[in-house]
Amino acid sequence: MTSTLFLGFVALMTTFVVALIDRYINRRAAVRLLAGLLVWFLYAGLMAHFGILSNSETRPPGIAFIVGPVLLFLIFFIVQPSASTQAVLAFPLWLILGTQCFRIGVELFLHQLWIEGLVPRMMTFAGANIDIYIGLSAPVIAWLSTRGRWGLKFASAWNILGLLALLNVVTRAILTAPGPLHLIHSEIPDRMISTFPFLLIPGFFVPLAVVLHLLAIRAINSRLSTGNGTNPIDAIRVRANSR
Repeated sequence: MTSTLFLGFVALMTTFVVALIDRYINRRAAVRLLAGLLVWFLYAGLMAHFGILSNSETRPPGIAFIVGPVLLFLIFFIVQPSASTQAVLAFPLWLILGTQCFRIGVELFLHQLWIEGLVPRMMTFAGANIDIYIGLSAPVIAWLSTRGRWGLKFASAWNILGLLALLNVVTRAILTAPGPLHLIHSEIPDRMISTFPFLLIPGFFVPLAVVLHLLAIRAINSRLSTGNGTNPIDAIRVRANSR
């Protein structure tokens, strides 16, 4: 039952993200993103099906085949600003920030996985994971970002906090998973990271949250650089209309 609900949640968020790309960028980019995600989901599913991810004795351990590609993607996204420039200018900032509320759903699933014995308590909001508060506060931060420079500065600090919250839970997930990096001994090991479909939490939802934070930070910095907290594109239009 949990697996079915989780796959439904993945499908819902995939549809939402692809629809946003189609609405604010173009259909071609949306189709490419959808195709890329489907290939990635298939790859992750096959890795889990053939037991590669659950093999902690190999070098590198099985989970590296999920964590590695995710890290490479995020590094590319960070070092190639052009990869996010179009999105920064196209998407409303409040929408980028508000989308982070999907993390509420992720945290509810993590709590259920703890009950089912797939993750340790420290990875849930009942333990040492504060990520649910980032999701709960996302709509408020989205609204504050429309209130001028002070709201943008507050949202900027919130994004840093959100990245730190992600770093906290991802570190705990890796250090409690079976393998050479199993340095934190909890009541149960983290088996989620090698179990389909729940491995899509680190394989899809974590990178989605990171990308949204990075887009928001870039968008906020761009707006603050205009001097009045507006979108640079809107500022150009205002100057053009005033001539």
